[in-house]
Amino acid sequence: MQNKARKVRNFRLSLIDNETHKPVFVTRFTKRSFVIAAVISAVTVCLVIFSVIAFTPVRTCIPGYPDSRAKRAAVRNAIRIDSLEMIVSRWELYSENLKRILEGEEAIRIDSIVKRFAEENKTRYSEDEIKKRDSILRSNVSREEQFSLSLAESRNLHIEGMHFFCPLKGIISQEYDPLIHPFIDITAPANSMVYATLDGTVISSGWNDESGYTIQIQHSNDIISIYKHNQKLLRKVGDKVTAGEPIAVVGNTGILTTGDHLHFELWYKGEAVDPTKYINF
Repeated sequence: MQNKARKVRNFRLSLIDNETHKPVFVTRFTKRSFVIAAVISAVTVCLVIFSVIAFTPVRTCIPGYPDSRAKRAAVRNAIRIDSLEMIVSRWELYSENLKRILEGEEAIRIDSIVKRFAEENKTRYSEDEIKKRDSILRSNVSREEQFSLSLAESRNLHIEGMHFFCPLKGIISQEYDPLIHPFIDITAPANSMVYATLDGTVISSGWNDESGYTIQIQHSNDIISIYKHNQKLLRKVGDKVTAGEPIAVVGNTGILTTGDHLHFELWYKGEAVDPTKYINF
């Protein structure tokens, strides 16, 4: 005896006007179609929620997400720490000089310390040392990103969420002014190394009468960094550079300069921005 085929049960969902008793909406479905529709609806809702969180400012409402305010606060606190370290160093130098004077010895001159540091810096970084430090940096970055969910090239981050490498550790002699001085000047001993602040490609590298030896780097997310008044350029147009890689030697070249320093500009989507908001100098 053959088994009878199971009969498919159909269901109907109707919306009826309470006054006229006429159907406003009628749909028929089976158990299978209902389950499929429910799964598709759930997946669609999840995709919509993910898109809203990933591609809109709503993500900043998530606890622990590093928004622009948190980034600025972190940079501001780091700058304060550096300032406190400099103050402590000055007080230590003051107390040491006071001790020397009381003991009848000659006081330590600040300019002699700077001169000695500059002389040490001339021979500190040989070409082999630069290559060694660069290879160590590359291996560290590769090791840290090997478990990353997405490659750095495929990320599209806002400037507040990016990590910048300090191009030159020194003292800011002239701060950023959006109208008069839309960039910063950083003083440092002669022959100090200038580093790329982000990964990118060199789009300009050469001499300019006003700014001396100048190098420009195009980064992702419409960011451009410019380094002027260098003594020597270590990269040429078309070279790929990584964050923290030496690209120049700080100097005093060009007409618009009065001493060894780095003229640093940071551009985002065609507008100059204050580098101190994103970089700890």
